[in-house]
Amino acid sequence: MIARAGAGPLRRLVVLRHAKSAWPVGVPDHERPLAPRGHRDAPAVGRALAEADCLPDLAVCSTAVRARRTWELASAQWGTPPPVRYDGRVYAADVPQLLGVVREAPDHVRTLLLVGHNPGLEELVLDLAGDALDDTLDDVRTKFPTSAIAFLSWYGGAWAALAPGTALLTDMIVARGSKKA
Repeated sequence: MIARAGAGPLRRLVVLRHAKSAWPVGVPDHERPLAPRGHRDAPAVGRALAEADCLPDLAVCSTAVRARRTWELASAQWGTPPPVRYDGRVYAADVPQLLGVVREAPDHVRTLLLVGHNPGLEELVLDLAGDALDDTLDDVRTKFPTSAIAFLSWYGGAWAALAPGTALLTDMIVARGSKKA
């Protein structure tokens, strides 16, 4: 059960897997750009976050090109994007590394967006979610594709207190842009 009474303010962790990337020959993994579909989907991510009324107070983004570009295209959909921190630890990170990054968020941040990569992001969502609405946990277990957004809520006085099993997974959506005719 997710603790609520007297546990601190509602906080939201929004976990975003980067948009679809290309695989150009000879390009190191960290430098891979977005594919054409990724260029369509990343702005759809920004629109989906706005429609969900879930714009972040702070974004923490992998330093990989595909993650950075996803952030740039998504946040361009908002009037005033929030601050972003590019953090090399998010690239190829496992759950303990990702949780360490999240726990460093300033206490004034109520909604934190984490932009990164699988399998770490999917595993982080599953690790943090002590419960979920509807079939959302099953959806994440089945597939956490590119441009997937997981919404986790929890009550806590500080991000440093976020622990496995303490969040509620409220939704998981996959933002897709449409092809132009």
